[in-house]
Amino acid sequence: MNENIRLMFTPEFFAAILLPALIGGIAITICSSLLGVTLVLKRYSMIGDGLSHIGYGALSVAAVMNLAPLKVALPVVIIAAFILLRLSESSKINGDAAIALFSTTALAIGILVSSKAGLTNDVSHYMFGSILAMSKSDVILSVVLSVIVILAFIFLYNRIFSVTFDENFARATGVNAGIYNMIFAVLTAVTVVLGMMMMGALLISSLIVIPTLTAMRICNSFKGVVLTSGAVSVASFLIGMMISLLFNTAPGASIVIVNVSFFVLFSFLGSLMKRRGIS
Repeated sequence: MNENIRLMFTPEFFAAILLPALIGGIAITICSSLLGVTLVLKRYSMIGDGLSHIGYGALSVAAVMNLAPLKVALPVVIIAAFILLRLSESSKINGDAAIALFSTTALAIGILVSSKAGLTNDVSHYMFGSILAMSKSDVILSVVLSVIVILAFIFLYNRIFSVTFDENFARATGVNAGIYNMIFAVLTAVTVVLGMMMMGALLISSLIVIPTLTAMRICNSFKGVVLTSGAVSVASFLIGMMISLLFNTAPGASIVIVNVSFFVLFSFLGSLMKRRGIS
């Protein structure tokens, strides 16, 4: 562990590896937590998991075809988000069933293609994440797209709030809920693809769901949940990264464990607040 501590404070390691990972990771965690509030409240929380599996399939195919992974995955996942949204609104296929259908199919295609091409090890980081291996271009892309997602969320906050809690009422007041659902689907798809580089397809949904559930243990207002979720998400990321570096554990898994620890702590605090009559 002492060697890991010395490595962390070397200028070369910090500038070349750790700083880009921290910048990209913080941007992605903020986006995930913001979007996660609406996804959880609208009961679309599993869409993050489904889109990540679709993203894995697209990234694997891109790697086999020697194409730029993100340039292939982004449009594919965005289109998938549109389709899943339409199916969720349709009575023909249940939303969870549609997600399972698309995600398992895409995951199977990705595994088959990569294994056939002998690239299973090369694309494994898409499954488990590799935040410390993010390139400069990946970090820049993550920050740019994350800023767009955050600004869109802030600018459309009131509309998102109304569509989240009562879509029928929002439509009655003149809000085009369909357009805002589409915009939200695009923002979610972008965030999921970016998050896969950090957490991998297996764990990205944790960034979306757990911070929101944690914030809901102690907060009763939408704004309170949004702000607390963002704070918990960033804190979990930083603590998880520190644990990963100090004890040489997987970064993604470490971040998830810290997130779960916060959930347990906030659940206890929430119960204590209710007993004491604190709202």
